[in-house]
Amino acid sequence: MNNLSLSELCCLFCCPPCPGKIASKLAFLPPDPTYTLMCDESGSRWTLHLSERADWQYSSREKDAIECFMTRTSKGQMSSFYIGLGSRINCNIFSYDYSGYGASSGKPTEKNLYADIDAAWVALRTRYGIRPENVIIYGQSIGTVPSVDLAARYESAAVILHSPLTSGMRVAFPDTKKTYCFDAFPNIDKISKITSPVLIIHGTEDEVIDFSHGLALFERCQRPVEPLWVEGAGHNDVELYGQYLERLKQFVSQELVNL
Repeated sequence: MNNLSLSELCCLFCCPPCPGKIASKLAFLPPDPTYTLMCDESGSRWTLHLSERADWQYSSREKDAIECFMTRTSKGQMSSFYIGLGSRINCNIFSYDYSGYGASSGKPTEKNLYADIDAAWVALRTRYGIRPENVIIYGQSIGTVPSVDLAARYESAAVILHSPLTSGMRVAFPDTKKTYCFDAFPNIDKISKITSPVLIIHGTEDEVIDFSHGLALFERCQRPVEPLWVEGAGHNDVELYGQYLERLKQFVSQELVNL
């Protein structure tokens, strides 16, 4: 039977893989690192070195201005996008890599996702002295999982969920109607605990995480703001549509001021 050994057959039938672990396994696909970090003599400051695949679109001056530290912030492939977005919506952007991604050690797991964002939150609060009311928690795709978890525990200025998922089981098995004990990434059960304003962005033609996930999460928000449903957008091209940037500008510069 497909050259499986007796022990492998016994394991398959007696201890089948947990569906939640299957969903978790499919969620983490770390790309090859696009940067390295070099530590100075003091051991406290790190310099970012980008590879050609990082697609850096700015001068070396902007790159040198990126500060890196032990929580492994500033993802190589996204650095140019972050600088452009931050300048357009007038925000500083703090980024971090998950365990097992980029230069970060460890393995990408659901447990580590939560530990990673906790480390980022602590760094913002202690190293930089940023107050929670000045932080907008932004998560995209699998990144909405730690973002929802953090926002459910700490109040912030706002939360933005870009192409979010309700849970791992509901992505892998769309007919799932309830959250099982072995389900991974249960955003659907945590989002109602978020007391900050929540903006949800989702493409109507998302081929990875169905548009229905965004709708379901929106319906469970305590303080939802007008969502952005991007007509015709898929999973990885929402930011290419003009209304994406316009909605962010409106939310950050106008709506949050009046909330």
